[in-house]
Amino acid sequence: MTDNPPRQFQRIAHLAAGISLIGLIFLCLAWELFLAPLRPGGSWLVLKTLPLLLPLRGILNGRRYTFQWASMFILIYFTEGMVRATSDKGAQALLAAGEVLLTVTFFVAAIIFCRVSGRRKT
Repeated sequence: MTDNPPRQFQRIAHLAAGISLIGLIFLCLAWELFLAPLRPGGSWLVLKTLPLLLPLRGILNGRRYTFQWASMFILIYFTEGMVRATSDKGAQALLAAGEVLLTVTFFVAAIIFCRVSGRRKT
C-alpha cells in the first residue's frame, strides 16, 4: 500500500526545498563570480552566498525547525532579487528573476513541509 498523501507532500516539499536552496547557492556563486559580477573578475558580493550554507544541513536532513526559520531567512534573498530584477538591466535582471523564482520555490516548499510534518494523527 502507498504512503498517505500528506507524507507524499512532505517528501516532495523536502526535495523541492533542497533543490531550490542548492540552486540558489550555485546561482549566487555563478552570478557574482562569472555571469554578471558588479566588477570584472568577480565582486565581494559573492559573500552573500555564505549565509545560505547555514540552513543547508538542516534542510537536507529534514529538520522541521530549520525549515521554519529558513522560510523567514530566505525572504532577504527574495527582497534582493526583487530590487535587482526591477532596477538592473540585461543579464543581472534575468539572474535576479531567477533568484526570485528559487526563493519563492523554497518558501512555498518550506511552508508545505512545516504544515504537513506538523500534523498529528487522529
